[in-house]
Amino acid sequence: MGQKVNPKVFRLQINSNTWDSIWCATDDYKQKLHHDLFIRSYINESFKHAGISKVIIERTVNLTSVIIHSSKPGVIIGKKGSDVEKIKQKIAKKVESSVEVNVVGVKKSEIDAALISKSITHQLEKRISCRRAMKKAIQNCLKMGAKGIKVSCSGRLGGAEIARTEWYKEGRLPLHTLRANIDYAFCKAKTICGIIGVKVWVYIGS
Repeated sequence: MGQKVNPKVFRLQINSNTWDSIWCATDDYKQKLHHDLFIRSYINESFKHAGISKVIIERTVNLTSVIIHSSKPGVIIGKKGSDVEKIKQKIAKKVESSVEVNVVGVKKSEIDAALISKSITHQLEKRISCRRAMKKAIQNCLKMGAKGIKVSCSGRLGGAEIARTEWYKEGRLPLHTLRANIDYAFCKAKTICGIIGVKVWVYIGS
């Protein structure tokens, strides 16, 4: 059977796609990897409604730099940068090195695959129909200039006994064209009936 490759990993170093963790290590690789997982989970859990698209972590010898891409940067920064200071202190305790936190705004949140998938999961957790959530996301995405989008929901949709997959696709989505700039994201919605997986592919352009 044919397998679907993660489009972002498939296009690394093409269309300005890079790793979300930018550093190298020898003996302490495992420790640094666990630190990265902690940083991402802490930021995503602390700012669930801040519209976080991605968290990029860069390391030098004595500095850990965390770049947060968010559609609502003001929520993360807080009053006079108070929330950013809290993030720095929390991460510095775990990492045991000096920490720098930068918050970058996402201009077009409607065509960001991560933000679309998170928006759909929030709606599913509020018991909104998956079809309605998917169609609304597709309409908003195409209005903002995306050339194509595909949204897929898998699980016990609508509380059904048997799990199934539903998906909608609009426009072009050339997954085999390497120069095509395709954004991809996966998110889990924790509903009463179980976990529903949400996948989003967005074709931005070549």
